[in-house]
Amino acid sequence: MDSAMVSAGNEALWRARVFDERVAADVASLEEVRRQPDTLTLDHRARFRDELSGLRDLPDRRVVDEPCRWVYYPWRRELVGILGPQSFSLLRLDRNRNKITRDEQARLRRLRVGIVGLSVGNVIAQALALEGLCGELRLADFDSIDLSNLNRIPVGITDVGVNKAVVAARRVAELDPYLAVSVFTAGVTDASVEKIVDGLDLVVEECDSLDAKMSIRRVARGRGIPVIMETTDRGLLDVERFDLEPQRPLFHGLLGNVDTATLAGLTAQEKIPHALALLSAAELSAKMAASLVEVGSTLSTWPQLGSECFAGASAVATAVRRFGLGESLPSGRIRIDSGARLNCLHDPLVDEDGFSQSNVPETSVVAGAAPTMPADGVEAVLEAIRWAPSGGNAQPWAVQVDGPLIHVHADRDRTSLMDVEGRATHVAIGAAVYNAKVAAAAHGILGDTVLLPDPDSVDLVASVKLGEATNQLLAQHYPAMMERSTNRGVGVQASIGRELEDALRGAARDEGGHLHLYTDPRDLGAFGDVVGAADRIRYLTPMLHEQMIGELRWPGSETANTGIDIRTLGLADSEVAFLDVVRRSDVVTRLARWGAGEVLGISARDRITSSSAFGVVTVDGSCLDDYVRGGSAAEAVWVCAQEHGLGVQPMSPVFLYARDGDDCARLSDPFASELDALRLHMRVLLDLGSEESIALVLRLSHCPPETVRSARLPANSIRR
Repeated sequence: MDSAMVSAGNEALWRARVFDERVAADVASLEEVRRQPDTLTLDHRARFRDELSGLRDLPDRRVVDEPCRWVYYPWRRELVGILGPQSFSLLRLDRNRNKITRDEQARLRRLRVGIVGLSVGNVIAQALALEGLCGELRLADFDSIDLSNLNRIPVGITDVGVNKAVVAARRVAELDPYLAVSVFTAGVTDASVEKIVDGLDLVVEECDSLDAKMSIRRVARGRGIPVIMETTDRGLLDVERFDLEPQRPLFHGLLGNVDTATLAGLTAQEKIPHALALLSAAELSAKMAASLVEVGSTLSTWPQLGSECFAGASAVATAVRRFGLGESLPSGRIRIDSGARLNCLHDPLVDEDGFSQSNVPETSVVAGAAPTMPADGVEAVLEAIRWAPSGGNAQPWAVQVDGPLIHVHADRDRTSLMDVEGRATHVAIGAAVYNAKVAAAAHGILGDTVLLPDPDSVDLVASVKLGEATNQLLAQHYPAMMERSTNRGVGVQASIGRELEDALRGAARDEGGHLHLYTDPRDLGAFGDVVGAADRIRYLTPMLHEQMIGELRWPGSETANTGIDIRTLGLADSEVAFLDVVRRSDVVTRLARWGAGEVLGISARDRITSSSAFGVVTVDGSCLDDYVRGGSAAEAVWVCAQEHGLGVQPMSPVFLYARDGDDCARLSDPFASELDALRLHMRVLLDLGSEESIALVLRLSHCPPETVRSARLPANSIRR
């Protein structure tokens, strides 16, 4: 053993002995330890195996059968039965997932880190070991524990008088006896500094001595090894990437050309100007700056707080993790000042940008103005069009009144990626056309409707010609049509009855569509699985996620006349909290990278399986006018269901308007094959013909009536 190592004794002072009962020499040594009368034996093997067996997503079930080990801690005289190294690490670090993935953990285990200065460095060593951020630690400090250290070093009075590096090594061994640790009890000297640094990937420097700080950096820079330092006052984190910048001045040039020998010869008072230069005197806390003035007078050295040491250890651990994983960590300095941040507390009750249940009004409050029923027939038709449903409440239409003609145009500025080839827009306009006919019938001005009347005007979808006719079958639906709304509440499964089933199918048929209706719980479960899987893809595809979250409108939003008012979502408290997380793009990006996120489809699946029926409105054909007819049929079914007391919620699986694999690739290239498989599976479940197209998917449920409706654009904003 090198003389620079553990000059205060041998490795038994701090290194745990690991015994493998498959090795004859270890068996003999183990028996010798057991024969010692003061050995305390703790056998955790069965407990740990039970915990290991209960882990989710074990990478290899064979790890459960890894032979156990016995570990002896000489300073405690304790013999402990634990898992083997692979299974021990897997179990101990399982709660790191998914903040540190298993692949990332394996990469970090290859990292070799040295920590010089084991006062502040003590908690840093523990933080690195706790998170499994390295595979080797080198600890260096010449000093021993004093009682005055116990305000910031998490040890006990039984450790007073023991070398600080030895104490830190013991704590690491008690946490993870498989982590390789070396101890240098002479600290940083001319004889030890090269050996401390040699072969490391990273140095964490926490010395009090300025000349030791300089010496460490000089050697680290010469070997291309980065140095990280944390000073506890106001959380100053300092990074010097000598691996990337071999000519970078030591301490970023803050000390000028002063050398190690000069610093070593200075008195404590003479070192203060240099310390202030390193600490950026203007940025010190007032208490710390004033304390430095008192060093050598009323204070023996500068003050440090335990809480600041722990906060600093967190910052260093984060920096080490970034370095080990190849993430951004340039040279530079930053203050991570928790005290200053507490001056920026905000009250969620008045935080306009936050989203919490406290700023979601009670559901007894109705969003926006209720639809009116104008006495004037033309205005009644226009108002009925305005309140038609559309995907994401985008209202992708504009109307033009030309004498007895009301032209309905597609507004292609109000669309989304899911509106493949404009099919969703045409379904929405089909619903608007149905509303127009019902309003016209109720006011005795019903005429003819022509779909896609002008081949040269691609955005002119329908022309409704007002006349003098009425239609009692249509007119009777006028009140219900104007009160139609989306009900996203969780329902209870109950029979809707054969008579209502026939009425719903008839409503679709009268408008040229078909209704595939399912009430068997097994069918509901099958459709729930498909729609839930598609919802997961919608969350995990960046553009789809951005547009989905962009559809949501919070109270007070300047764009509240479009999109979906969050008060209509029928969210439980847990779902509100969940939405607040998954609306973040960085969260879903991370889930996509992990191949995770099954939970993202649970809400859609649960709502479908809690329904009384699942309805899919289809039409024969796949031209745009077919989709318009499909929209009219879907609106007719919706109004009929609501007239009979059912809550209706349209469901929009991502593939809804995709016709083939190419459409699915345009929707979500990373999930194209999975999305196409879901599309085809849905068609198999529905037993659709090759030319039959889905217009809309509806969930029908027995649940309390909705009390909130999303608002609509002002009437004058949709008129040309």
